[in-house]
Amino acid sequence: MSYKVYTTPEFDRLFEELPKDDQTEIDKLTKKELPENPYQGRALGFKFFREKRIKGRRVYFLIYDDFILVLMVAIGEKKTQEKDIAQIKMNREAYLKLAESISKKI
Repeated sequence: MSYKVYTTPEFDRLFEELPKDDQTEIDKLTKKELPENPYQGRALGFKFFREKRIKGRRVYFLIYDDFILVLMVAIGEKKTQEKDIAQIKMNREAYLKLAESISKKI
């Protein structure tokens, strides 16, 4: 079963600021790797909240098995890791509502 991968506006903004080679690596992750195996990378307190390191950056995503959906939420660096994780955890309910909204449109 193949998962659908979606991005948040914040993720898109951060993605656009990256160098092209980093964008290429993240595209490969979102278009080829995550749809087939969303549970890669390191779990961050919850099985469904994960990070994947790509070229020194951390790509954060949430997995929603109920909706067969992966939501890409942020991109950060080691020095902002704690802040990024705290922000994502704080907005967990908003991300769930977004995932529910997306799943209704599918």
